[in-house]
Amino acid sequence: QKAEVSIMLDSTFSSLFTSASGITLGSFLICIGVALVLGTVMALVYTFRTVCSRSFTVTLAMLPAIVCVVIMMVGGNLGAGVAVAGTFSLVRFRSTPGTAKEIGAIFTSMAVGLACGMGFPGFGLIFAAIMCVVSLLYTLIGFGGPRHAKLRRTLRITVPEDLDYPTVFDDLMMQYTTEAVLTDVKTTNLGSLNRLTYDIVLRKAGTEKAMIDELRCRNGNLEINMMVRGAEEGETL
Repeated sequence: QKAEVSIMLDSTFSSLFTSASGITLGSFLICIGVALVLGTVMALVYTFRTVCSRSFTVTLAMLPAIVCVVIMMVGGNLGAGVAVAGTFSLVRFRSTPGTAKEIGAIFTSMAVGLACGMGFPGFGLIFAAIMCVVSLLYTLIGFGGPRHAKLRRTLRITVPEDLDYPTVFDDLMMQYTTEAVLTDVKTTNLGSLNRLTYDIVLRKAGTEKAMIDELRCRNGNLEINMMVRGAEEGETL
């Protein structure tokens, strides 16, 4: 019985392309089907607590199958397959900026597609399962994120050009934040206005409105913008 189990495991994780005729219709469909299923699962895992476009999610789901076909069509030549598939995957990043998480998801999908394309859907399944579990775990525990992530904000204040901005907001920053760093100053409206950008950590949640109301009294009721830190990169808290 142990021998039968061992033979079954060996057959599960051995290449499907062992016949003399190379790729058969059955093995082709199996690899494409597994690649599509794994790609869909990985796309769903990626969207967990992450804001991304629908087109990127669909592409992520289809990419393993695309890479799988590329590898099969080049006759298992891994070097040529990686070169072609890599060109496909980098097209997106030549048109729009990609975050580090998106780049990681792209290469994970490529790896799964490579495994399926070489005729090892079993190994592709194991790798996809491991990466999905690790991704979910890191997201849930906030791995790599800053402390007090839910209280971190990016604050942009527009002030008149003649306002002494380095010190005018100090007391309000001490009252409402535990950390406030002026990271950027930009002139606007032909130099008649300055736009200040702060990275801040609120003392407690729910004080945004009160803080903005007091800031408006200091900046002449000009534009003030406060957003969650990291929102521009597609992350959600």
